[in-house]
Amino acid sequence: MTDKFKLSERDICSKFITPAIELAGWDRMTQYREEVNFTDGKIHVRGKLATRGVRKRADYILYYKPNIPIAIIEVKENNHSIGHGMQQALAYADILYIPFVFSTNGNAFLFHDKTNPSALETELSLKEFPSPEELWQRYLQYKGLANPIAQQIVEQDYYFDGKGRNPRYYQQNAINATLEAIAKGQNRILLVMATGTGKTYTSFQIVYRLWKSRTKKRILFLADRNALIDQTKRGDFKYFKDKMTVVQKRQVDKSYEVYLAIYQGLTGNEDEKNIFKQFSSDFFDLIVIDECHRGSAKEDSAWREVLTYFSSATQIGLTATPKEDEETSNSEYFGDPVYTYSLKQGIDDGFLAPYQVIRIGLDVDLEGWRPDANKTDKSGAVIEDRIYNRKDFDRNLVIDERTQTVAEKITDFLKSTSRFNKTIVFCRDVDHAERMRSALANLNADLVAQNSKYVMRITGDNEEGKRELDNFIDPEQTYPVIATTSELMTTGVDAQTCKIIALDTEIGSMTKFKQIVGRGTRVNEEFGKLYFTILDFRNVTDLFADKAFDGDPERIKVVEGDEPVDDDFGTDIEDDVELPLANEGQTYDSVKGNVSDPFIPKSTNKAEKVYVNGVDVTILNSRQLYFDKDGKPVTLSLKDYSKDILQSNFQSLDQFLQTWSNTDKKEVILQELQEQGVPIEELLKAVDRNSDIFDIICHVAFDQKPLTRKERANNVKKRNYFTKYGEKARRVLQSLLDKYTDEGISNLESLEVLKVNPISEYGSPMEIVKSFGGKQQYLNAIKELEQEIYSIA
Repeated sequence: MTDKFKLSERDICSKFITPAIELAGWDRMTQYREEVNFTDGKIHVRGKLATRGVRKRADYILYYKPNIPIAIIEVKENNHSIGHGMQQALAYADILYIPFVFSTNGNAFLFHDKTNPSALETELSLKEFPSPEELWQRYLQYKGLANPIAQQIVEQDYYFDGKGRNPRYYQQNAINATLEAIAKGQNRILLVMATGTGKTYTSFQIVYRLWKSRTKKRILFLADRNALIDQTKRGDFKYFKDKMTVVQKRQVDKSYEVYLAIYQGLTGNEDEKNIFKQFSSDFFDLIVIDECHRGSAKEDSAWREVLTYFSSATQIGLTATPKEDEETSNSEYFGDPVYTYSLKQGIDDGFLAPYQVIRIGLDVDLEGWRPDANKTDKSGAVIEDRIYNRKDFDRNLVIDERTQTVAEKITDFLKSTSRFNKTIVFCRDVDHAERMRSALANLNADLVAQNSKYVMRITGDNEEGKRELDNFIDPEQTYPVIATTSELMTTGVDAQTCKIIALDTEIGSMTKFKQIVGRGTRVNEEFGKLYFTILDFRNVTDLFADKAFDGDPERIKVVEGDEPVDDDFGTDIEDDVELPLANEGQTYDSVKGNVSDPFIPKSTNKAEKVYVNGVDVTILNSRQLYFDKDGKPVTLSLKDYSKDILQSNFQSLDQFLQTWSNTDKKEVILQELQEQGVPIEELLKAVDRNSDIFDIICHVAFDQKPLTRKERANNVKKRNYFTKYGEKARRVLQSLLDKYTDEGISNLESLEVLKVNPISEYGSPMEIVKSFGGKQQYLNAIKELEQEIYSIA
């Protein structure tokens, strides 16, 4: 017993837990995994640096079959009770959709059985751990899947490509939830998964398992763009090979089992063009509808007609942005989502890139613009005398200087970060996108001279631009770097390395706003893409405050006056019509039933535009906005906002001082506070960059007068604290204190500091440590130095 008490958590696992579950019949190769990291760790952005937070990790996950998890075990050291890890295990089980939860310290198991409320928690000896079959039968009963047909569906294996790719936990949840719903007879299913979370891969695994079990033999995958169909065929669905076809040129071959099609390829104005009616209404067993928030969400759309015709088929709707308004409803047709994975969850888990926002307010936007008396436009006509505002610009009225100022600010930001950061500029229409392209080209003439594709307009009416879309998306391709667009790139653009999204258009649709934000949320660590920046010229990011938005920005900065547009976050912290997109940028009019192209300005609209120059456009001072940890704007000042969070963590100054003193690594406290939304860097800049973060917290939370690091260091020197050490150790500590004065406390807590000047001049790390009497004595000296630094006296 005493020996077990001294064992580490890993030793408890290997000596007691693994033998116990294998004795119960769990197969090491296929039915359990140890130390499973099921998130990637949230990405935290600090200045220009991005670091990963802690991954969520389960000690054991048990699977009836691969990727069908049914139990989780949390293990603690033997000096804890058997139930000590239960709350942590239950939290993980909720995330992973697991009903059987175990906590142990190596003596026994505490078993939490969500399927049995009458005996929710029971204690089991190590020899009583349940078998896979026992838990699986309980699982099937709990889920209502005990009949043979349902079992055949949910027990069908996943597809494995032999390259080690496995679904992420949320994809696994979505796949299993969908199959379980179908196994119970549900024929209309909605999956809501944020942009960039792998909806197509998820749908492939669903289709594969249903097709392999012969539950569904003929499948139709519907999308709204040829590019998405091509991507699906070449990518996740390539397994189906000669059993798969793309419906095109209005030709139907009924000998295949998997069909890929765009809506517009199946429908048309006249009955003979409605190619889908060449199939019998019961031809398909399963239809997967990608981006189902588009035409299929509308009851009177031609797209809905396709789904209604094949009403006997099981229909699965996939979307990142379900539509719910007076005219359009996904849930009314498909029912409530069987699984939802939001943008906020994706960012918190580290699978999606966080973002920071720079708000840039132009005077003509914020105050409006009224032409002087008899002011003429560029054609010489007198401009109508009225106040023009942000909604007019680039729609009814074009101010050359406004376009130029926006282009300058985008260029400034690129120059402050990297001029080869992939950038999408969203404009009002094609005309605006072309003028923006020209302005950006002139401002970056040196790089355009090297390669004319440095900046390109990529819109539905421009074949040259559309041909470059794949190159813009491809991380391996340098050019194009900047893409100006209007509608074409709002959805379906898998821009893994897009680091900047500039918004210079009005966006009234939350669905469209989420889709645009989604252009930047993909992570690509190989190419250094861990976060992205939104440059907002139209206050579009007010939509973050909408209850329908579910992702929180890392930071928000408002540019004031002539302040440079960079990612140094300083001391302060008419509706668009959502049109379903068709082939290569065309739009299908779901009401009128014909194809048009919204990207080409209609002649009437173009004639109505007034073009003007000679207008003074400047950046106005604006109030700073802050967003809390739930992504909602707060009206408090930076200090008051931070004070609320700090005081919720530390009830008194004494409690904070005690926590600070007892924590070996101060960085741990700072990281926890940052994860809760305290803007550490911004507070330092707002109060005093020369102060210690310790003083900043004391000042903001408890109204203490802050000292600078130099003042704290001088106080230590006055106390003759170093005299008890030998000469070499004393010089090392004095150098470390000087380093603290320059850089703060973080570096003192790492042995790496011994390798840098001026400390390295006293010898190797081993020699320096030896001058203190050994490593532990050195660490004790550092601890004592910290206590002296933070001494209230």
